[in-house]
Amino acid sequence: MANIDPYILKHLSQMQPDLYWLDSDPLEPQPHALLVGDVTTDLCVVGAGYTGLWTALIAKQRNPEREVIIIEKKWTGAGASGRNGGFCNTSLTHGFANGYARFKDEMPIIERLGRENMDAIETTIREFGIECDWQRTGELRVADAEWLMPQLAEEARLRNEYGDHVEVLSQEETQARIASPTYKGALWDPDGTALVDPARLVWGLERACLKLGVKIYENSEVTRLERTEEGMIVHSPYGSIYAQKVALATNVFPSLVRSARKYVVPVYDFQLVTEPLTPQQHEAIGWKGREGISESRNQFHYYRMTADGEILWGGYDAIYNFRGKVREEYETSADTYAQLAADFLETFPQLKGIKFTHGWGGAIDTCSRFSPFWGTAHKGRVAYVLGFTGLGVAATRFGADVMLDLLDDLDTDRTALKMVRKKPLPFPPEPLRWFFIRLTQWSIYRADHHEGKRNLWLRFLDSIGLGFDS
Repeated sequence: MANIDPYILKHLSQMQPDLYWLDSDPLEPQPHALLVGDVTTDLCVVGAGYTGLWTALIAKQRNPEREVIIIEKKWTGAGASGRNGGFCNTSLTHGFANGYARFKDEMPIIERLGRENMDAIETTIREFGIECDWQRTGELRVADAEWLMPQLAEEARLRNEYGDHVEVLSQEETQARIASPTYKGALWDPDGTALVDPARLVWGLERACLKLGVKIYENSEVTRLERTEEGMIVHSPYGSIYAQKVALATNVFPSLVRSARKYVVPVYDFQLVTEPLTPQQHEAIGWKGREGISESRNQFHYYRMTADGEILWGGYDAIYNFRGKVREEYETSADTYAQLAADFLETFPQLKGIKFTHGWGGAIDTCSRFSPFWGTAHKGRVAYVLGFTGLGVAATRFGADVMLDLLDDLDTDRTALKMVRKKPLPFPPEPLRWFFIRLTQWSIYRADHHEGKRNLWLRFLDSIGLGFDS
């Protein structure tokens, strides 16, 4: 801490290492019992985050007679689903550019499915009366250097050819929306992003599942899966679930299908939240449209206004810990908070003196193609989806749809996609994995500070379809 600028520390003096979305919210449901004894069901969903809740909900909507049980290691929304920034994006491929580079021929279908998926989320929120501050605000992807503008222009051209409606804004047009001396322009997507309270969305989906008859067990870690002639046994310390089919929604935690583990690494992302802006502060930055904002570099920040007028500011640095461990003590980082605060004040110098009240971190399940992948095991009785790489608030619903298609042995537009049928390249074992990730992060940082010029290492990764994103 001795090397951190005292000016930055002043802005962090009131910050508490608390999860903003879970701070005394009256909408949080009552806890569920842990699993004790043996029970039976048609479908067992392991994990009670977005993916698991969507899987259970859609399964009941497809077949109301199907018995569905969710079993959760901690509590509903304890992982990434309760600690993300609340950006709900139509993209199923971690952005159009990433999808276009990997699934060019399928992008018309993927883009259509992404828009349909987003509309289905909005329909579900309305149908079940989910109070989650859903706002279809759109998103600005801002450029803080001139060399980024041609990239945004090319992306806009391609996306509009594929059915989107985006436009490039000049520096003056961008500044008219939100005032930062760093902005050179932006890509404006008016309908591809909604902002949401992520914890309230979790709780709303939980209530919807319960309304349709889904049973939920919390604080019940699944220790192993066992295949029988009739189905699967999901083992927990105090009981077991006998199920015909199993959907694994375990996100960043080690998969119960061991062969899937080599495709995912956990990286930690961090966020800060300011105190509420005064009317004068709000006037100084504009932002009357409350758009979601992200930066167009490889290492990027994302930020938004909350319902109570604070600014949530996150991203930029993704931290990988040796051997990919997921631990509670990794969810705070004094150095990262200081870096985020410094970057915030560089972007909004007119907010000098504002205090940050909350800071936290969480693990993201990252795969080498940055977008989700699927698989089955135990002769098709088990399905899984992993690798959302930090853009999963909306994509988890699509992931759930695909898992159910696979479990029900359905041929759909979704299951026909190469994106669904093929897996990403696996990460190398340790210690090569650690060196691979560190070298890639250094190279990405270097590219961002050399007008996007990619060194030999990044060009090699491009050639084999392998990469790593901050």
